[in-house]
This record gives sequence, C-alpha cells and structure tokens, in this order.
Amino acid sequence: MRFNPFTIFLSLALAWSSLNAQAPAAKPAFGFGDIGYFHRWSKNDQHEFTPEKQEDLDKWSDMITINAYPDVHDGERLAEVANAVLGNYTKHQAKIIKTNSVPRTADRPAEHLIVAIFTQPSFIEVAFARLKLVDSAGCSIVYSHRIYGAKAADRINTWLKGDGANVEKALMEWKLMPFPVPLSSKL
Repeated sequence: MRFNPFTIFLSLALAWSSLNAQAPAAKPAFGFGDIGYFHRWSKNDQHEFTPEKQEDLDKWSDMITINAYPDVHDGERLAEVANAVLGNYTKHQAKIIKTNSVPRTADRPAEHLIVAIFTQPSFIEVAFARLKLVDSAGCSIVYSHRIYGAKAADRINTWLKGDGANVEKALMEWKLMPFPVPLSSKL
C-alpha cells in the first residue's frame, strides 16, 4: 500500500485543527489575505474552511475548499482534472467567466484557474478555483464568495468589479497555502 505524504499530512493537520477548534481560544487553521479560516468540514479528500462567525455551512459568505487529488502526479493529469472540474461546473449551469493556464516553467509546474458563477434560487456564488501540484500531488484551492437574497445578481456583480481581481491575484500568488507543512506554521 502506497501512502501519499500530502494526504497523511493534511489528515493530521485537519485533526489538529479540529481539536484546536474545540479549545476556548481557537486559532485559525490558516490565513488568506488578512482573514483567518477555521476548519468546518471534511470528507474524503475535500476540506472546507470559513472565517470566524461563519460556522453555519448553510449560510456562509466566504469559504475556502481544498480538494486533494492523490492520484494526480504530473501536469498532464492535472490538466485533465482541470478540464473535468470545468465540465462539472458547466454541467451544474455555472457561468464560466474566466479560465487561464499558467504554463510550466523550469522551477514550477503548470497551474490552472477557473472562475465561475453559480446561480441558485436563494443565493449567487462566485468560485475561483486554482489547480496545482504540491509535492507532486494534485490539489485545488477554491475561494468562494456568496451573496444571499434580493438583488444578489447586482450585488455579486458589484463585488466582482470591486474585489474579484484582488481575490484572483491573491489566490494565484498565495504561496503560504495550508500544505504540505502544518497549517499553523503557514500563518
């Protein structure tokens, strides 16, 4: 049986952050921008984090989802996963507003970006998905922002115009992601 160090680490880090979350003065699992994110839910290779006071996974505004793809070890397979994610978004009626691939260089594997808007009856969500290799294992880091209620479409468009480019830039430049070293050391 082959063990993937990334998967083992992420499991241990999430277990640690879950124990820490139960302590009275819980610390965030990691920071993105100037905001701390706390572990809220995990299943298999998917892990969800939200800021403080956004514990309710039925009513959050900002979320980072980390998906591990333990069978992805090279740029070609990562591109296949990126295309599968794009297809899945399209299948769920997302409006794709941007895709981009950052070519491989001598010191960095290729990366992919998908930005999509999901419209639901009670909210609109914009998702920025970055797919990359970390220690030769595939992963995606998805920053999502939701707006609920009346005129959500107008409000999400205003948010995108004001904050979208900054979020995309921060996500694509994020070097202190919560893996492959312990989440707490990346703050």
